[in-house]
Amino acid sequence: MIGQEDPSKTEKASTKRRNKQRNEGNVAKGQEISKVMVLLAGVIAMRVMINYYHEEFIEIYRWTFTEAILLEVDQNVAYTLFTWGVHKMAILVMPFILFIAFVAWLTGRLQVGSLWTMTPLKPKFAKIFNIIGGIKKILLSPETFINLAKSILQALAVGIAPYIVIKQELPNLLPLFHASTYGVIVFILSAAYKMTCYALVPMLIIAIIDLWYQRWNYEEQIKMSKEEVKDERKQAEGDPKVKMQQRNKMMEMMASRMFQDIPKADVVITNPTHYAVALQYDAMVAPAPLVLAKGVNKVAERIKEVARENNIPIQQNVPLAQALYKQVEIGETIPEELFQAVAAILAKLEKFKNR
Repeated sequence: MIGQEDPSKTEKASTKRRNKQRNEGNVAKGQEISKVMVLLAGVIAMRVMINYYHEEFIEIYRWTFTEAILLEVDQNVAYTLFTWGVHKMAILVMPFILFIAFVAWLTGRLQVGSLWTMTPLKPKFAKIFNIIGGIKKILLSPETFINLAKSILQALAVGIAPYIVIKQELPNLLPLFHASTYGVIVFILSAAYKMTCYALVPMLIIAIIDLWYQRWNYEEQIKMSKEEVKDERKQAEGDPKVKMQQRNKMMEMMASRMFQDIPKADVVITNPTHYAVALQYDAMVAPAPLVLAKGVNKVAERIKEVARENNIPIQQNVPLAQALYKQVEIGETIPEELFQAVAAILAKLEKFKNR
């Protein structure tokens, strides 16, 4: 699938969507760049290690045709020769294989970062049994034609490279008739190395273009619609209905606790109908009068009812009740500018007359 077929999906993918796609193993990755880098790593490794291989093979052949040929072969000698051969082959092959494996791992790591997930390996039965859909995807998908085009271009690169090199080396073919075996081998290896380099250049260009395309196509595929962005934002911020329910429940809990604290109050100040503020003054609890409860309208009426049930004095003071309600939260002490007005009311109470 090329690009985004759904016209409603116009927004860039969010971090959450990217992480979800990544956890499912869906990442932007160019397969061609991995192949080319592995081939390039093999060429470099062979070029660097060619002298080492030359010396090792000379040693092996020399020992084989001078010493090993004279040995009387029995069970122990055969076992020794076998282990010696395995050891020698490991020494020759392992550095080459490890270097290529490291380059393959590094190429993948640079493309997608640290990623380990088994999700892509899980069988998807819906796709397995959807035979018609699978055939359409194979035969009619734009991706199929793009992959076919990449394969044709790579085949052309691999096919044209030998032609160019052979054409260049034609003048050097006749002198090989008088060359030694070593000279012929050097010529063949040099020509093969040149062919590989010629083929790798266009293959690398194709791989870079493919990588860019894969990243672009991936970004298009994971785009989101405006509705999806809104839904995700709601999930991140919380459903407004759920938040309202939680807020109402919290308010109910605060109101319940507030009404439980009213019996501790020393006085309730009202305006007298709309506002009600319950105050407590205990120097052992707080250095200034403390607001235990406050409310308007129905809550104010309920505060006054609880105050009457617990024989708490109710004092009317319109400006003070409004100032306390607006300036002081439940559980806070009154500000300094209200000390004198509150002290005047507390001084009238029987509890504080002697003080």
